[in-house]
Amino acid sequence: MQSPVAMRRWRPAAIVTIAAMAALTALTADAAAKQQRPPQAKEEAAPRAPGEPIMAIVSIKTQQVTFYDAEGWILRAPVSTGVKERETPAGVFAVIEKDKDHRSTMYDDAWMPNMQRITWNGVALHGGPLPGYAASHGCVRMPFGFAEKLFDKTRIGMRVIISPNDAAPVEFSHPALLMPNAEALAAAPAHAETLVREAVEAAKVAAETKKAAATAAREAKSLPASLRKLELLKRRADAELASADKALVVAKNDQAKARAEDRKQKATDKTTKVAAQLDTAKSDAKSKLDAAAAAKDAAKTAEIKKATSAKAASEAKLALEPVSIYISRATQKLYVRRNTHRPAPDGGGEVFDSSIEVPVTIRDPEKRIGTHVFTAMARNDAGLRWSAVTIDDADGAKDALDRITIPKDVLDRIGPTALPRSSIVVSDEPLSAETNYRTEFVAVLSNQPQGGFITRKPSTESLVADDTGRDDGFSSFFGFNWNTQYRRR
Repeated sequence: MQSPVAMRRWRPAAIVTIAAMAALTALTADAAAKQQRPPQAKEEAAPRAPGEPIMAIVSIKTQQVTFYDAEGWILRAPVSTGVKERETPAGVFAVIEKDKDHRSTMYDDAWMPNMQRITWNGVALHGGPLPGYAASHGCVRMPFGFAEKLFDKTRIGMRVIISPNDAAPVEFSHPALLMPNAEALAAAPAHAETLVREAVEAAKVAAETKKAAATAAREAKSLPASLRKLELLKRRADAELASADKALVVAKNDQAKARAEDRKQKATDKTTKVAAQLDTAKSDAKSKLDAAAAAKDAAKTAEIKKATSAKAASEAKLALEPVSIYISRATQKLYVRRNTHRPAPDGGGEVFDSSIEVPVTIRDPEKRIGTHVFTAMARNDAGLRWSAVTIDDADGAKDALDRITIPKDVLDRIGPTALPRSSIVVSDEPLSAETNYRTEFVAVLSNQPQGGFITRKPSTESLVADDTGRDDGFSSFFGFNWNTQYRRR
Protein backbone atom coordinates (compact mmCIF):
# COMPACT_ATOMS: atom_id res chain seq x y z
CA MET A 1 0.00 0.00 0.00
CA GLN A 2 1.28 3.40 -0.97
CA SER A 3 0.56 6.60 0.86
CA PRO A 4 -1.83 9.14 -0.69
CA VAL A 5 1.10 11.47 -1.24
CA ALA A 6 3.02 8.82 -3.19
CA MET A 7 -0.07 8.08 -5.23
CA ARG A 8 -0.48 11.72 -6.11
CA ARG A 9 3.20 11.89 -7.15
CA TRP A 10 2.86 8.77 -9.36
CA ARG A 11 -0.38 9.73 -11.12
CA PRO A 12 0.94 12.50 -13.50
CA ALA A 13 3.88 10.36 -14.55
CA ALA A 14 1.62 7.37 -15.13
CA ILE A 15 -0.76 9.41 -17.21
CA VAL A 16 2.11 10.69 -19.34
CA THR A 17 3.45 7.14 -19.75
CA ILE A 18 0.04 5.74 -20.72
CA ALA A 19 -0.52 8.59 -23.18
CA ALA A 20 2.88 8.00 -24.72
CA MET A 21 2.21 4.28 -25.03
CA ALA A 22 -1.20 4.97 -26.66
CA ALA A 23 0.37 7.40 -29.10
CA LEU A 24 3.10 4.89 -29.92
CA THR A 25 0.50 2.15 -30.45
CA ALA A 26 -1.51 4.42 -32.75
CA LEU A 27 1.55 5.35 -34.73
CA THR A 28 2.54 1.71 -35.02
CA ALA A 29 -0.96 0.73 -36.14
CA ASP A 30 -1.07 3.58 -38.60
CA ALA A 31 2.32 2.60 -39.97
CA ALA A 32 1.15 -1.00 -40.34
CA ALA A 33 -1.97 0.16 -42.14
CA LYS A 34 0.10 2.27 -44.50
CA GLN A 35 2.35 -0.71 -45.20
CA GLN A 36 -0.69 -2.85 -46.06
CA ARG A 37 -2.29 -0.11 -48.15
CA PRO A 38 -0.52 0.75 -51.43
CA PRO A 39 0.43 4.38 -51.95
CA GLN A 40 -2.46 6.28 -53.51
CA ALA A 41 -2.12 6.92 -57.24
CA LYS A 42 -1.99 10.48 -58.48
CA GLU A 43 -4.12 12.04 -61.17
CA GLU A 44 -1.90 12.52 -64.22
CA ALA A 45 -2.10 13.39 -67.90
CA ALA A 46 0.43 12.38 -70.55
CA PRO A 47 2.73 15.20 -71.72
CA ARG A 48 1.24 15.18 -75.22
CA ALA A 49 -2.03 15.88 -77.00
CA PRO A 50 -4.35 12.94 -76.20
CA GLY A 51 -6.23 10.98 -78.85
CA GLU A 52 -9.57 9.26 -78.43
CA PRO A 53 -9.52 6.70 -75.58
CA ILE A 54 -9.46 3.11 -76.87
CA MET A 55 -9.36 1.29 -73.55
CA ALA A 56 -9.34 1.78 -69.82
CA ILE A 57 -7.50 -0.55 -67.44
CA VAL A 58 -8.46 -0.58 -63.76
CA SER A 59 -5.97 -2.10 -61.30
CA ILE A 60 -7.72 -3.38 -58.18
CA LYS A 61 -4.36 -3.92 -56.48
CA THR A 62 -3.13 -0.33 -56.84
CA GLN A 63 -6.59 1.32 -56.97
CA GLN A 64 -5.80 3.10 -60.20
CA VAL A 65 -7.35 3.55 -63.65
CA THR A 66 -5.37 4.31 -66.79
CA PHE A 67 -6.85 5.33 -70.14
CA TYR A 68 -5.03 4.60 -73.40
CA ASP A 69 -5.24 5.97 -76.92
CA ALA A 70 -3.49 4.57 -79.99
CA GLU A 71 -0.08 5.85 -78.85
CA GLY A 72 -0.09 4.90 -75.17
CA TRP A 73 -1.46 6.12 -71.88
CA ILE A 74 -3.17 9.52 -71.80
CA LEU A 75 -4.92 9.82 -68.40
CA ARG A 76 -4.39 8.22 -65.02
CA ALA A 77 -6.22 8.63 -61.74
CA PRO A 78 -6.82 6.97 -58.38
CA VAL A 79 -10.03 4.99 -57.96
CA SER A 80 -12.01 3.31 -55.25
CA THR A 81 -13.29 -0.19 -56.08
CA GLY A 82 -15.57 -2.52 -54.13
CA VAL A 83 -15.18 -3.49 -50.49
CA LYS A 84 -14.99 -7.05 -49.17
CA GLU A 85 -18.03 -9.12 -50.21
CA ARG A 86 -18.97 -6.37 -52.64
CA GLU A 87 -15.80 -6.51 -54.68
CA THR A 88 -15.56 -5.02 -58.16
CA PRO A 89 -15.39 -8.01 -60.53
CA ALA A 90 -12.15 -8.50 -62.43
CA GLY A 91 -12.71 -9.24 -66.10
CA VAL A 92 -13.37 -7.86 -69.55
CA PHE A 93 -16.10 -5.27 -70.18
CA ALA A 94 -17.03 -2.36 -72.43
CA VAL A 95 -18.92 0.90 -71.99
CA ILE A 96 -22.57 0.17 -72.80
CA GLU A 97 -24.33 3.32 -71.59
CA LYS A 98 -23.42 6.85 -70.50
CA ASP A 99 -25.44 9.10 -68.20
CA LYS A 100 -24.19 12.54 -67.21
CA ASP A 101 -26.35 12.80 -64.08
CA HIS A 102 -27.15 9.24 -63.03
CA ARG A 103 -29.01 8.29 -59.85
CA SER A 104 -28.71 4.77 -58.49
CA THR A 105 -31.82 2.58 -58.53
CA MET A 106 -30.12 0.17 -56.11
CA TYR A 107 -28.66 2.41 -53.42
CA ASP A 108 -31.16 5.01 -52.21
CA ASP A 109 -30.99 7.27 -55.25
CA ALA A 110 -27.25 7.76 -54.71
CA TRP A 111 -25.68 10.30 -57.07
CA MET A 112 -23.30 8.76 -59.61
CA PRO A 113 -22.23 11.67 -61.83
CA ASN A 114 -20.70 11.07 -65.25
CA MET A 115 -21.65 7.41 -65.11
CA GLN A 116 -20.27 5.03 -67.74
CA ARG A 117 -22.01 1.69 -67.35
CA ILE A 118 -20.17 -1.57 -68.04
CA THR A 119 -22.86 -4.09 -66.94
CA TRP A 120 -26.63 -3.81 -66.87
CA ASN A 121 -26.77 -5.22 -63.35
CA GLY A 122 -25.22 -2.07 -61.96
CA VAL A 123 -21.41 -1.98 -62.31
CA ALA A 124 -20.09 1.30 -63.72
CA LEU A 125 -17.31 3.87 -63.74
CA HIS A 126 -18.46 7.16 -62.20
CA GLY A 127 -17.39 10.13 -60.14
CA GLY A 128 -17.35 9.62 -56.38
CA PRO A 129 -15.49 10.16 -53.09
CA LEU A 130 -12.06 8.52 -52.87
CA PRO A 131 -10.93 7.68 -49.30
CA GLY A 132 -7.69 6.16 -50.63
CA TYR A 133 -8.80 2.53 -50.51
CA ALA A 134 -11.56 0.20 -51.76
CA ALA A 135 -14.86 1.61 -50.50
CA SER A 136 -17.59 1.19 -53.15
CA HIS A 137 -20.41 -1.34 -53.54
CA GLY A 138 -18.81 -2.76 -56.68
CA CYS A 139 -18.52 0.23 -59.00
CA VAL A 140 -15.28 1.98 -59.89
CA ARG A 141 -15.29 5.46 -58.36
CA MET A 142 -13.09 8.06 -60.04
CA PRO A 143 -12.31 11.63 -58.91
CA PHE A 144 -15.30 13.88 -59.62
CA GLY A 145 -13.38 16.27 -61.87
CA PHE A 146 -11.56 13.46 -63.66
CA ALA A 147 -14.84 11.64 -64.41
CA GLU A 148 -16.37 14.86 -65.74
CA LYS A 149 -13.38 15.65 -67.92
CA LEU A 150 -13.38 12.12 -69.31
CA PHE A 151 -17.12 11.74 -69.92
CA ASP A 152 -17.29 13.37 -73.37
CA LYS A 153 -14.08 11.73 -74.60
CA THR A 154 -15.29 8.10 -74.54
CA ARG A 155 -17.76 6.27 -76.74
CA ILE A 156 -20.12 3.32 -76.39
CA GLY A 157 -18.11 0.13 -76.88
CA MET A 158 -14.83 1.41 -75.41
CA ARG A 159 -13.01 -1.50 -73.82
CA VAL A 160 -12.79 -1.56 -70.02
CA ILE A 161 -10.44 -4.10 -68.46
CA ILE A 162 -10.52 -4.66 -64.70
CA SER A 163 -7.41 -6.47 -63.57
CA PRO A 164 -6.61 -7.97 -60.14
CA ASN A 165 -3.07 -6.65 -60.51
CA ASP A 166 -1.28 -4.01 -62.56
CA ALA A 167 -1.66 -4.57 -66.31
CA ALA A 168 -0.76 -2.53 -69.37
CA PRO A 169 -0.92 -3.03 -73.14
CA VAL A 170 2.26 -4.16 -74.87
CA GLU A 171 3.02 -4.18 -78.59
CA PHE A 172 2.09 -7.56 -80.07
CA SER A 173 1.96 -9.37 -83.40
CA HIS A 174 0.74 -12.82 -84.39
CA PRO A 175 -0.51 -14.50 -87.60
CA ALA A 176 -3.89 -15.22 -85.99
CA LEU A 177 -4.69 -11.51 -85.59
CA LEU A 178 -7.01 -9.91 -88.14
CA MET A 179 -5.31 -8.58 -91.23
CA PRO A 180 -7.36 -6.10 -93.31
CA ASN A 181 -7.28 -5.86 -97.08
CA ALA A 182 -6.59 -2.35 -98.39
CA GLU A 183 -8.86 -2.73 -101.43
CA ALA A 184 -11.73 -4.12 -99.36
CA LEU A 185 -11.35 -1.28 -96.86
CA ALA A 186 -11.40 1.36 -99.59
CA ALA A 187 -14.44 -0.16 -101.29
CA ALA A 188 -16.45 -0.81 -98.11
CA PRO A 189 -18.21 2.59 -97.72
CA ALA A 190 -19.42 2.74 -101.33
CA HIS A 191 -20.37 -0.93 -101.21
CA ALA A 192 -22.44 -0.35 -98.08
CA GLU A 193 -24.13 2.70 -99.61
CA THR A 194 -25.09 0.72 -102.74
CA LEU A 195 -26.48 -2.19 -100.77
CA VAL A 196 -28.45 0.10 -98.50
CA ARG A 197 -30.05 1.75 -101.54
CA GLU A 198 -30.87 -1.67 -102.97
CA ALA A 199 -32.34 -2.73 -99.65
CA VAL A 200 -34.51 0.38 -99.51
CA GLU A 201 -35.73 -0.24 -103.06
CA ALA A 202 -36.38 -3.91 -102.28
CA ALA A 203 -38.38 -2.90 -99.22
CA LYS A 204 -40.39 -0.44 -101.31
CA VAL A 205 -41.12 -3.08 -103.97
CA ALA A 206 -42.06 -5.59 -101.28
CA ALA A 207 -44.53 -3.13 -99.77
CA GLU A 208 -46.07 -2.39 -103.16
CA THR A 209 -46.38 -6.06 -104.16
CA LYS A 210 -47.80 -6.91 -100.77
CA LYS A 211 -50.43 -4.21 -101.21
CA ALA A 212 -51.24 -5.43 -104.74
CA ALA A 213 -51.52 -9.01 -103.50
CA ALA A 214 -53.90 -7.92 -100.75
CA THR A 215 -56.09 -6.05 -103.26
CA ALA A 216 -56.14 -9.03 -105.64
CA ALA A 217 -56.96 -11.37 -102.76
CA ARG A 218 -59.88 -9.16 -101.68
CA GLU A 219 -61.27 -9.12 -105.21
CA ALA A 220 -60.86 -12.86 -105.60
CA LYS A 221 -62.51 -13.48 -102.25
CA SER A 222 -65.91 -12.24 -103.50
CA LEU A 223 -65.84 -14.32 -106.71
CA PRO A 224 -67.14 -17.66 -105.34
CA ALA A 225 -70.25 -15.99 -103.94
CA SER A 226 -70.95 -14.24 -107.26
CA LEU A 227 -70.53 -17.50 -109.14
CA ARG A 228 -72.85 -19.34 -106.77
CA LYS A 229 -75.51 -16.66 -107.30
CA LEU A 230 -75.26 -16.91 -111.10
CA GLU A 231 -75.33 -20.72 -110.93
CA LEU A 232 -78.53 -20.52 -108.88
CA LEU A 233 -80.08 -18.15 -111.44
CA LYS A 234 -79.02 -20.55 -114.22
CA ARG A 235 -80.68 -23.50 -112.46
CA ARG A 236 -83.87 -21.49 -112.01
CA ALA A 237 -83.87 -20.40 -115.67
CA ASP A 238 -83.32 -24.02 -116.76
CA ALA A 239 -86.22 -25.09 -114.53
CA GLU A 240 -88.46 -22.41 -116.04
CA LEU A 241 -87.53 -23.58 -119.56
CA ALA A 242 -88.31 -27.19 -118.67
CA SER A 243 -91.64 -26.12 -117.22
CA ALA A 244 -92.46 -24.15 -120.39
CA ASP A 245 -91.64 -27.24 -122.49
CA LYS A 246 -94.06 -29.32 -120.45
CA ALA A 247 -96.77 -26.65 -120.79
CA LEU A 248 -96.31 -26.65 -124.55
CA VAL A 249 -96.64 -30.43 -124.71
CA VAL A 250 -99.92 -30.49 -122.79
CA ALA A 251 -101.45 -27.46 -124.53
CA LYS A 252 -104.96 -28.40 -125.86
CA ASN A 253 -105.75 -25.52 -128.16
CA ASP A 254 -104.11 -22.85 -130.24
CA GLN A 255 -104.46 -20.20 -127.56
CA ALA A 256 -102.84 -22.40 -124.92
CA LYS A 257 -100.07 -23.35 -127.36
CA ALA A 258 -99.42 -19.68 -128.12
CA ARG A 259 -99.09 -18.84 -124.43
CA ALA A 260 -96.83 -21.86 -123.88
CA GLU A 261 -94.64 -20.95 -126.84
CA ASP A 262 -94.34 -17.35 -125.60
CA ARG A 263 -93.42 -18.61 -122.14
CA LYS A 264 -90.84 -21.00 -123.61
CA GLN A 265 -89.29 -18.23 -125.70
CA LYS A 266 -88.90 -15.99 -122.68
CA ALA A 267 -87.43 -18.87 -120.62
CA THR A 268 -85.03 -19.67 -123.46
CA ASP A 269 -83.90 -16.03 -123.70
CA LYS A 270 -83.40 -15.89 -119.93
CA THR A 271 -81.49 -19.16 -119.87
CA THR A 272 -79.25 -18.00 -122.71
CA LYS A 273 -78.60 -14.66 -120.97
CA VAL A 274 -77.83 -16.21 -117.59
CA ALA A 275 -75.62 -18.87 -119.19
CA ALA A 276 -73.63 -16.15 -120.96
CA GLN A 277 -73.29 -14.21 -117.71
CA LEU A 278 -72.10 -17.34 -115.90
CA ASP A 279 -69.54 -18.16 -118.61
CA THR A 280 -68.25 -14.59 -118.53
CA ALA A 281 -68.09 -14.63 -114.71
CA LYS A 282 -66.22 -17.94 -114.69
CA SER A 283 -63.69 -16.63 -117.18
CA ASP A 284 -63.28 -13.41 -115.20
CA ALA A 285 -62.97 -15.36 -111.97
CA LYS A 286 -60.25 -17.58 -113.41
CA SER A 287 -58.36 -14.50 -114.58
CA LYS A 288 -58.67 -12.80 -111.20
CA LEU A 289 -57.77 -15.96 -109.28
CA ASP A 290 -54.71 -16.45 -111.48
CA ALA A 291 -53.79 -12.79 -110.94
CA ALA A 292 -54.21 -13.15 -107.17
CA ALA A 293 -52.03 -16.26 -107.14
CA ALA A 294 -49.39 -14.47 -109.23
CA ALA A 295 -49.55 -11.43 -106.93
CA LYS A 296 -49.13 -13.67 -103.90
CA ASP A 297 -46.08 -15.35 -105.46
CA ALA A 298 -44.65 -11.95 -106.41
CA ALA A 299 -45.13 -10.74 -102.85
CA LYS A 300 -43.31 -13.81 -101.50
CA THR A 301 -40.46 -13.28 -103.96
CA ALA A 302 -40.27 -9.59 -103.04
CA GLU A 303 -40.17 -10.42 -99.32
CA ILE A 304 -37.33 -12.89 -99.89
CA LYS A 305 -35.41 -10.27 -101.89
CA LYS A 306 -36.14 -7.70 -99.19
CA ALA A 307 -34.76 -9.99 -96.48
CA THR A 308 -31.71 -10.92 -98.57
CA SER A 309 -31.01 -7.28 -99.44
CA ALA A 310 -31.50 -6.20 -95.84
CA LYS A 311 -29.07 -8.84 -94.62
CA ALA A 312 -26.49 -7.84 -97.22
CA ALA A 313 -26.92 -4.16 -96.32
CA SER A 314 -26.61 -4.97 -92.63
CA GLU A 315 -23.39 -6.93 -93.20
CA ALA A 316 -21.99 -4.13 -95.35
CA LYS A 317 -22.74 -1.51 -92.69
CA LEU A 318 -21.27 -3.67 -89.95
CA ALA A 319 -18.08 -3.93 -92.01
CA LEU A 320 -17.64 -0.20 -91.36
CA GLU A 321 -17.49 -0.84 -87.59
CA PRO A 322 -14.68 -2.26 -85.40
CA VAL A 323 -15.27 -5.95 -84.74
CA SER A 324 -14.88 -7.70 -81.38
CA ILE A 325 -14.22 -11.43 -81.10
CA TYR A 326 -14.48 -13.49 -77.93
CA ILE A 327 -13.02 -17.01 -77.78
CA SER A 328 -13.99 -19.10 -74.75
CA ARG A 329 -12.14 -22.24 -73.73
CA ALA A 330 -15.08 -23.10 -71.43
CA THR A 331 -17.62 -23.27 -74.27
CA GLN A 332 -15.21 -23.98 -77.18
CA LYS A 333 -16.94 -21.24 -79.14
CA LEU A 334 -16.10 -18.04 -80.95
CA TYR A 335 -18.48 -15.08 -80.66
CA VAL A 336 -18.55 -11.86 -82.70
CA ARG A 337 -20.02 -8.52 -81.66
CA ARG A 338 -20.34 -5.29 -83.63
CA ASN A 339 -22.19 -2.14 -82.63
CA THR A 340 -25.16 -1.26 -84.84
CA HIS A 341 -25.48 2.18 -83.16
CA ARG A 342 -29.20 1.58 -83.07
CA PRO A 343 -30.82 2.67 -79.79
CA ALA A 344 -31.88 -0.27 -77.63
CA PRO A 345 -35.68 -0.70 -77.49
CA ASP A 346 -35.87 -0.04 -73.75
CA GLY A 347 -34.03 3.27 -74.05
CA GLY A 348 -30.79 2.05 -72.47
CA GLY A 349 -27.61 1.79 -74.53
CA GLU A 350 -27.26 0.56 -78.10
CA VAL A 351 -27.89 -2.74 -79.88
CA PHE A 352 -24.92 -4.98 -80.71
CA ASP A 353 -25.08 -7.45 -83.59
CA SER A 354 -24.50 -11.05 -82.52
CA SER A 355 -25.17 -12.95 -85.74
CA ILE A 356 -21.87 -14.89 -85.66
CA GLU A 357 -21.38 -17.66 -83.09
CA VAL A 358 -19.41 -20.73 -84.19
CA PRO A 359 -17.42 -23.63 -82.70
CA VAL A 360 -13.69 -23.06 -82.47
CA THR A 361 -10.78 -25.48 -82.18
CA ILE A 362 -8.51 -25.06 -79.14
CA ARG A 363 -5.54 -27.39 -78.77
CA ASP A 364 -5.30 -29.08 -75.34
CA PRO A 365 -8.80 -27.86 -74.37
CA GLU A 366 -8.46 -29.22 -70.84
CA LYS A 367 -5.44 -26.96 -70.19
CA ARG A 368 -5.99 -23.38 -68.92
CA ILE A 369 -5.30 -20.63 -71.42
CA GLY A 370 -5.61 -17.45 -69.32
CA THR A 371 -7.42 -14.23 -70.23
CA HIS A 372 -5.83 -12.01 -72.86
CA VAL A 373 -7.17 -8.95 -74.70
CA PHE A 374 -5.70 -8.16 -78.12
CA THR A 375 -6.60 -4.72 -79.49
CA ALA A 376 -6.00 -3.12 -82.88
CA MET A 377 -4.60 0.24 -81.79
CA ALA A 378 -4.02 1.89 -85.18
CA ARG A 379 -3.28 1.29 -88.84
CA ASN A 380 0.27 0.65 -90.00
CA ASP A 381 2.02 -0.49 -93.18
CA ALA A 382 1.23 -4.13 -92.43
CA GLY A 383 -2.44 -3.39 -91.83
CA LEU A 384 -3.03 -3.00 -88.10
CA ARG A 385 -0.79 -2.43 -85.09
CA TRP A 386 -1.91 -4.62 -82.18
CA SER A 387 -1.41 -4.61 -78.42
CA ALA A 388 -1.95 -7.33 -75.82
CA VAL A 389 -3.15 -7.09 -72.22
CA THR A 390 -3.03 -10.15 -69.98
CA ILE A 391 -5.00 -10.20 -66.73
CA ASP A 392 -4.93 -13.94 -65.98
CA ASP A 393 -1.72 -15.53 -67.15
CA ALA A 394 -2.10 -19.29 -67.46
CA ASP A 395 -0.55 -19.33 -70.92
CA GLY A 396 1.35 -16.38 -72.34
CA ALA A 397 -0.45 -14.27 -74.94
CA LYS A 398 1.46 -15.83 -77.84
CA ASP A 399 1.00 -19.38 -76.57
CA ALA A 400 -2.73 -18.75 -76.13
CA LEU A 401 -3.16 -17.69 -79.76
CA ASP A 402 -0.93 -20.54 -80.94
CA ARG A 403 -3.47 -23.00 -79.48
CA ILE A 404 -6.46 -21.55 -81.37
CA THR A 405 -7.63 -22.21 -84.92
CA ILE A 406 -10.16 -19.60 -86.02
CA PRO A 407 -12.51 -20.87 -88.79
CA LYS A 408 -11.41 -19.58 -92.19
CA ASP A 409 -14.93 -18.56 -93.22
CA VAL A 410 -15.13 -16.29 -90.18
CA LEU A 411 -11.76 -14.71 -90.98
CA ASP A 412 -12.80 -14.23 -94.61
CA ARG A 413 -16.04 -12.60 -93.48
CA ILE A 414 -14.64 -10.08 -91.00
CA GLY A 415 -10.89 -9.89 -91.56
CA PRO A 416 -10.64 -7.89 -94.81
CA THR A 417 -12.40 -4.84 -93.34
CA ALA A 418 -10.99 -5.01 -89.78
CA LEU A 419 -10.50 -1.53 -88.33
CA PRO A 420 -8.62 0.07 -85.44
CA ARG A 421 -10.41 -0.60 -82.11
CA SER A 422 -11.16 -4.15 -83.25
CA SER A 423 -10.29 -6.75 -80.64
CA ILE A 424 -9.86 -10.44 -79.92
CA VAL A 425 -10.41 -11.67 -76.36
CA VAL A 426 -9.21 -15.15 -75.41
CA SER A 427 -10.30 -16.53 -72.05
CA ASP A 428 -10.91 -19.64 -69.99
CA GLU A 429 -14.20 -18.05 -68.93
CA PRO A 430 -17.61 -18.41 -70.55
CA LEU A 431 -19.43 -15.22 -71.38
CA SER A 432 -21.33 -13.87 -68.40
CA ALA A 433 -25.14 -13.98 -68.41
CA GLU A 434 -24.82 -10.18 -68.55
CA THR A 435 -23.80 -10.48 -72.21
CA ASN A 436 -26.92 -9.79 -74.27
CA TYR A 437 -28.22 -7.83 -77.24
CA ARG A 438 -27.16 -4.46 -75.77
CA THR A 439 -23.69 -5.33 -74.54
CA GLU A 440 -20.44 -6.06 -76.28
CA PHE A 441 -18.81 -8.81 -74.14
CA VAL A 442 -18.99 -9.27 -70.38
CA ALA A 443 -16.67 -11.88 -68.88
CA VAL A 444 -15.54 -12.09 -65.25
CA LEU A 445 -12.61 -14.00 -63.77
CA SER A 446 -14.01 -16.90 -61.76
CA ASN A 447 -10.83 -17.14 -59.65
CA GLN A 448 -11.27 -13.60 -58.28
CA PRO A 449 -13.83 -12.19 -55.78
CA GLN A 450 -17.07 -11.09 -57.45
CA GLY A 451 -19.15 -9.91 -54.51
CA GLY A 452 -20.29 -6.67 -56.12
CA PHE A 453 -21.28 -8.62 -59.23
CA ILE A 454 -23.00 -11.55 -57.55
CA THR A 455 -25.16 -9.40 -55.26
CA ARG A 456 -26.81 -7.85 -58.32
CA LYS A 457 -29.46 -9.74 -60.22
CA PRO A 458 -28.56 -10.43 -63.87
CA SER A 459 -30.23 -8.12 -66.33
CA THR A 460 -32.98 -9.66 -68.47
CA GLU A 461 -32.26 -10.46 -72.10
CA SER A 462 -35.40 -9.52 -74.01
CA LEU A 463 -34.33 -10.05 -77.62
CA VAL A 464 -31.32 -10.80 -79.77
CA ALA A 465 -29.98 -8.47 -82.42
CA ASP A 466 -29.70 -10.62 -85.52
CA ASP A 467 -31.04 -10.80 -89.07
CA THR A 468 -34.19 -12.76 -88.17
CA GLY A 469 -35.83 -10.33 -85.75
CA ARG A 470 -37.57 -7.00 -86.17
CA ASP A 471 -34.58 -5.28 -87.69
CA ASP A 472 -34.84 -4.63 -91.41
CA GLY A 473 -31.06 -4.39 -91.71
CA PHE A 474 -30.88 -0.70 -92.56
CA SER A 475 -33.06 0.92 -89.94
CA SER A 476 -30.20 2.87 -88.36
CA PHE A 477 -29.77 4.75 -91.66
CA PHE A 478 -33.42 5.70 -91.98
CA GLY A 479 -34.73 6.31 -88.50
CA PHE A 480 -36.46 2.97 -87.86
CA ASN A 481 -37.82 2.95 -84.32
CA TRP A 482 -39.03 0.04 -82.18
CA ASN A 483 -42.11 0.94 -80.17
CA THR A 484 -41.93 -2.07 -77.87
CA GLN A 485 -40.92 -1.13 -74.33
CA TYR A 486 -38.85 -3.34 -72.03
CA ARG A 487 -38.10 -2.96 -68.35
CA ARG A 488 -34.87 -1.12 -67.69
CA ARG A 489 -32.73 -1.83 -64.64
